[in-house]
Amino acid sequence: MTHSPHQLQLTEDGRLKHFLTTEGLSKALLTEILDTADSFISTQERSVKKVPLLRGKTVVNLFFENSTRTRSTFELAAKRLSADILNLDISKSATSKGETLMDTLWNLEAMYSDMFVVRHADSGAAHFIAEHVTPNVAIINAGDGRHAHPTQAMLDMLTIRRHKDSIEGKVVAIVGDILHSRVARSQIHALRTLGAAEVRVIGPGTLLPNDIEAIGAKPFYRMEDGLKDCDVVIMLRLQKERMQNALLPSEGEFFKLYGLTEQKLLLAKPDAIVMHPGPINRGVEIESAVADGNQSVILNQVSYGIAVRMAVMAMAMSGQQQSANLITNEEA
Repeated sequence: MTHSPHQLQLTEDGRLKHFLTTEGLSKALLTEILDTADSFISTQERSVKKVPLLRGKTVVNLFFENSTRTRSTFELAAKRLSADILNLDISKSATSKGETLMDTLWNLEAMYSDMFVVRHADSGAAHFIAEHVTPNVAIINAGDGRHAHPTQAMLDMLTIRRHKDSIEGKVVAIVGDILHSRVARSQIHALRTLGAAEVRVIGPGTLLPNDIEAIGAKPFYRMEDGLKDCDVVIMLRLQKERMQNALLPSEGEFFKLYGLTEQKLLLAKPDAIVMHPGPINRGVEIESAVADGNQSVILNQVSYGIAVRMAVMAMAMSGQQQSANLITNEEA
């Protein structure tokens, strides 16, 4: 029997067991993730930053695609929950020597691992692994193909909530390569569920999906139209290969039309915040005066990312243990 990602990631009583996508999750559950992350922010400001929630548990960072920043924040989050960490270098692992993915997973299971953090270039990879591992292993999606990057989306939601008080009623613009962005899809699902008044996507026609309105976003092809009266502006990273694939004329042309400058930012509300998942291509997606300006909350996003990943890991492990009857509802 095949489950959809949002069915697969919940226990029978609706608690988080895996975290594969923001799509289909309830407002109550997304809010619980944000509330839990909020509680972890204060622990990160203490001299001793660790809490014992995952003591004795083993977390495996299973990155089939390179991402130093995301892997580092997951590793730091797991360490601050007191877990043991195994970083698996896939480029040197048995999978590169002909061993199948399932053989690798079964070997990791035999080491009594408790959680896999999975990043993969193929959409659906985290879902596939969640369907095939033993029931007591939690899977956290750290980005799969063009499909989803749910922890990045949730740290963006936490950033908006902490800087704008609430997501409800806000107008949010996402700018750049929407077509290839797993982050944008996860952001749109979360923003709609959490009550954003309007989600706009801004970019050239070659980088906007044809079906974007079906998932609740309104397309704009000119910054001057899409930025008007926004509360939040989220810039996306532009991959160099988009130029090579002739989806864009040049980086200079892209910046001229879709780069965020101080002048363009004046079109948004005066107290609008500026976000970017990083790393930034300065002078391509955003000019330095904006990236380093008073309205930028880009570095706050990085800090909140650790708290969000701690929250997701703690909640998924709690759900797994409850599902396996290792703890009671009161302890979960």
